[in-house]
Amino acid sequence: MANIIDSSLMLSNYQSKSRKTGSDILGKDDFLKILMTQLQNQDPMNPMQDKDFIAQMATFSSLEQMTNMNKTMEKFVMFQEQNQLMSYNQFLGKNVTWHKLAEASDSNQTPSIEEGNGRIVSIQFKDNRAVFILEDGTKLEPANISQVNES
Repeated sequence: MANIIDSSLMLSNYQSKSRKTGSDILGKDDFLKILMTQLQNQDPMNPMQDKDFIAQMATFSSLEQMTNMNKTMEKFVMFQEQNQLMSYNQFLGKNVTWHKLAEASDSNQTPSIEEGNGRIVSIQFKDNRAVFILEDGTKLEPANISQVNES
């Protein structure tokens, strides 16, 4: 009988087989299903101890609280991002003095500091960060602004 060469045996081509399920994280419903299955299939001559049941219920309760806290934190972060955009809205039309670190242009690779003035005409959110755009097209982050003046 001849040996069959399988390309999956080569280490460079090997990819471990993974389960394809909806989520890798067990939720509170999954935990409750496991607990109910455990209760239904327990040995009638040796039922689950009260302390085991109480411990599992405490785990279930803390899991539910952590899930709720996570949802609340996600809503809070989203609100903070929206609030930040609204607070940056007051910079529109203002004259600003700015400074930022410029990439090195000389052979010594010494960075320089660019400075300037300009009026903010637009604000973008890019990668969850605010970017101010001046009339001349200069793009600044909030940390680059050193002074704000009325126009």
